[in-house]
Amino acid sequence: MSTQALYPYMRVSNASDAISFYTRVFGAREDFRLVEPSGRVGHAELNFGGTVLMLCDPFPEMGYLAPDQSSGAARATVSIHLHVDDADAMIAKAVEAGATLLREPTDAFYGERSGTVRCPFGHEWMIGHSIEEVTPAEMQRRYDALFA
Repeated sequence: MSTQALYPYMRVSNASDAISFYTRVFGAREDFRLVEPSGRVGHAELNFGGTVLMLCDPFPEMGYLAPDQSSGAARATVSIHLHVDDADAMIAKAVEAGATLLREPTDAFYGERSGTVRCPFGHEWMIGHSIEEVTPAEMQRRYDALFA
């Protein structure tokens, strides 16, 4: 048996608004969505440059919950890494559209410039772009140097 694909699947409070945010801000393309008569999104698929992100509204009756934002700061256990052409511009666009800046864009030892935002729906997005090609061996050497 072999794995065919891996699709992140997010549960998002107000999935319709999240779809609008992700298409407008991150440039995703909505492939389709299934909507209940009540308006609740049962399933949607967004395409991020060939990678599919699936999402839906919460279904508490099935145990499908969105991040709890009642304290004003969601506690994300997973982040999504979005690789773009210009991390600084994408992060600025996300913040302008209502995302919270968690980490300013900086150059990193692994050859990427990146920063982190929390979207208005409680999910963390690491947004970065390549600044140099770094081999795994060189990455490890640089990582070790951080602890020396």
